[in-house]
Amino acid sequence: MSTTVSGKSGTWRNWAGNVTARPVREVTPASVDELRAAVLRAAEDGLRVKAVGTGHSFTAAAATDGVLISPRLLTGIRAIDRAAGTVTVEAGTPLRRLNVALAREGLSLANMGDIMEQTVSGATSTGTHGTGRDSASIAAQITGLELVTADGSLLTCSERENPEVFAAARIGIGALGVVTALTFAVEPVFLLTAREEPMPLDRVLAEFDQLWAENEHFEFYWFPHTGNTNTKRNNRSAGPARPVGRLNGWLQDEFLSNGVFQAVNWVGRAAPATVPSIARISSRALSARTYTDIPYKVFTSPRRVRFVEMEYAVPREALVDTLREIKAMIDRSPLRVSFPVEVRTAPADDIALSTASGRDSAYIAIHMFRGTPYQAYFTAAERILTAHQGRPHWGKVHTRDAEYLAGVYPRFAEFTALRDRLDPDRRFGNDYLRRVLGA
Repeated sequence: MSTTVSGKSGTWRNWAGNVTARPVREVTPASVDELRAAVLRAAEDGLRVKAVGTGHSFTAAAATDGVLISPRLLTGIRAIDRAAGTVTVEAGTPLRRLNVALAREGLSLANMGDIMEQTVSGATSTGTHGTGRDSASIAAQITGLELVTADGSLLTCSERENPEVFAAARIGIGALGVVTALTFAVEPVFLLTAREEPMPLDRVLAEFDQLWAENEHFEFYWFPHTGNTNTKRNNRSAGPARPVGRLNGWLQDEFLSNGVFQAVNWVGRAAPATVPSIARISSRALSARTYTDIPYKVFTSPRRVRFVEMEYAVPREALVDTLREIKAMIDRSPLRVSFPVEVRTAPADDIALSTASGRDSAYIAIHMFRGTPYQAYFTAAERILTAHQGRPHWGKVHTRDAEYLAGVYPRFAEFTALRDRLDPDRRFGNDYLRRVLGA
């Protein structure tokens, strides 16, 4: 996954290809001082500033007509404090590189999302999460951060230093400044046993509370036009490690989940009437398996088939009713949906704009193959999700505005007041932030 700025046209495109922008210039600072200078120069030129990592957001959160800051030279681990159980990392470090480096040091994050192509700052700023009964999003594991603000100042933030900024900037959508470094809580590397198996949707929904309560990390994928799901349960293990075999891993994770899945989506895009039949075949393609490995090799998987995505967090207790309503909507509509619906959970946290802020949450993520019309599906699903007080993922397609969001985030006004103080001239603004945060 990568973001591109064409040297010929100057056009930036996100990973999914659904967002483009024409920045005046791109800056790739090699140090924090160079980044601060770039922000000050942009102010002198009257230009807005946005930092962008790998461009994996499906919204225009990072799009700008001003100065595009690429943090690709601001990478690597600054420090490991084993006594405190923390690691400080440069903002442009890809999650993949961080996970590998931590494993080499015998350390790990407690939880993570299901891909690791994003930069640490991009992933946390938009609220990237995995699934967990007790362990929360990547941003909830931040214990400190550095932030370059609109006047070129460098703020160091934690629960003790600039705590009001820390409370908001862990998921800041780029509205408060440019993150230059993050400090994460880490722990000695551990083993997870993953149990993957097909299960009827009716059983998953009937037993959802039990499945959630009995597993540290539970998620499932439901295939529209079918009553089938694939479930995954990850729990800590005393070992020994039993990784996925090379052949089995290639067959399921590369050949079936990426190669074959890509091909059948091409067919479904060209001939939508085939999608229900394809869905029935796809939902039975993967067999049950159990394996034990270090966390990032269990939590994450390759995602090479490109798509567009919408994801909402609803109160966890509303998950079953919400998903049943989405299924009924698809069943009675002419929609043809070739991608599975992904369901995950997170415990409540204390971050102002976290989708799990103040409430235990369940996530419903819907996808459409890139190049396939998605607006009708997303619009119908969004109507259901918002009826259940859903909160949209900041980096995924949605149509909500500041008026709606202020009603579902109890600390929304706290965040916008801080934004007014740190960036009164909206140096870090863009059209997306104007819509979701207000003027």
